[in-house]
Amino acid sequence: MISLADFGSFHVGGRRVLISGKPPEKLHFTGATIFENDPNGDYHIEQAYVQYFIPADRKFELPVLLVHGGGMTGANWETTPDGRSGWLQRFLEAGFATYVIDNVERGRSGWCALPGEWEGNPVMRSEQQAWVLFRFGTLDNFASGQTFEGSQFPVEALESFARQFVPRWTTTTDIMRRGVLSALERIGPCAVICHSQGGDLTLETIATRPDLVRHVVALEPSGFPDPANALEPGEQHWLFIMGDFIEANPFWINLMERTQNSVDGLTSAGAEARLVHLPKQGILGNSHMLMMDRNSNQVADLAIDWLSCLL
Repeated sequence: MISLADFGSFHVGGRRVLISGKPPEKLHFTGATIFENDPNGDYHIEQAYVQYFIPADRKFELPVLLVHGGGMTGANWETTPDGRSGWLQRFLEAGFATYVIDNVERGRSGWCALPGEWEGNPVMRSEQQAWVLFRFGTLDNFASGQTFEGSQFPVEALESFARQFVPRWTTTTDIMRRGVLSALERIGPCAVICHSQGGDLTLETIATRPDLVRHVVALEPSGFPDPANALEPGEQHWLFIMGDFIEANPFWINLMERTQNSVDGLTSAGAEARLVHLPKQGILGNSHMLMMDRNSNQVADLAIDWLSCLL
């Protein structure tokens, strides 16, 4: 049982947009009412939503920010698709004040419906794409549900997992980075746990405000500064974690190489950085969704133990 001293939420960042010259239109907001809607006025877009939880038995002064990946929301960290407690609860149990962001365009941050403000169209992820990209199994075995041998992902809950998918844009990365930066400016210095696209957002934010990120746990990050040594070493400590079945997809082989290059660039520049490839530690079967795999607590504890030794 987790006891909280406080919990709440806030929105940060974004910008105002003025719409003018549009004609009013009659709308049915409910079946029983007709409303004449004037679309002109000031709108706020590109904000980020952050929820926070402060444990009653707080053990560490430095808070943790959980940053989710692409096409997802902060719900990734709350409960696994098969109903187990997620990393949010695990970090609270360990005594960390924990903040969870919904990145710009995702979840309770909301996306911009004003025409012309964002380039391009939103894209969604299919179950088949997730099956292959997240290393659950091969496309040929999707219909049968046969995963890679030893897979830790709870494949029986695939449909529950797919319900978490939300639209994403490919043209809003800089906007999302500003959202993460606004969250960090509100929270103050913290440790960041970032996953997939969240790694790109975090690492680029550090380049802007290195004073706001003390330590980083990057779970299979899919973005890196180029070249890797553009990451200036500061007081941060870095832990990169990669799962299993990397060799099953050239996409992941490339990202593993880039992750290693980033670690090498950091250590060569004098920073403290470490890459943990879980199978080499005897931790087998992890997919891209490490915080949802059946051994998610084991992986979380690896990150928690690493952070605890630094604080």
